[in-house]
Amino acid sequence: MSTIEIFEPALCCNTGICGPEVDQSLVEISADLDWVTRQGGTVTRHNLAGDPMAFAADDTARRFLELTGSEGLPLVLVDGVTVLTGRYPTRRELARWAGLPDTTQSVVTPPAGGQLLEVSSEDCCGPDGRC
Repeated sequence: MSTIEIFEPALCCNTGICGPEVDQSLVEISADLDWVTRQGGTVTRHNLAGDPMAFAADDTARRFLELTGSEGLPLVLVDGVTVLTGRYPTRRELARWAGLPDTTQSVVTPPAGGQLLEVSSEDCCGPDGRC
């Protein structure tokens, strides 16, 4: 199984889920990372404010930060290779990188004579764009 590392901008705490105005993307990534860990995946988060030595010790993260500044974060590495920058990964991406089954898809069986339809939770069109 692969090791996923996320190098994040300076956050008010380890997860960024604190204070009066919580960024929804931080809530979602925290839940998704907990899910990966419960499935047996390995994920490490490095917060620039709380763990600056992780940025200094990792050549890829250090060079990335030197070139883009903290505005380019988050930086996501899988087994030391850059796979994503500038946004947090989706649960589907995390599952793929961790070698976990993709549980974001379901298959619906149509009436006789129909075709199978693959439905992804990322294709939902609720009022807020979420299922």
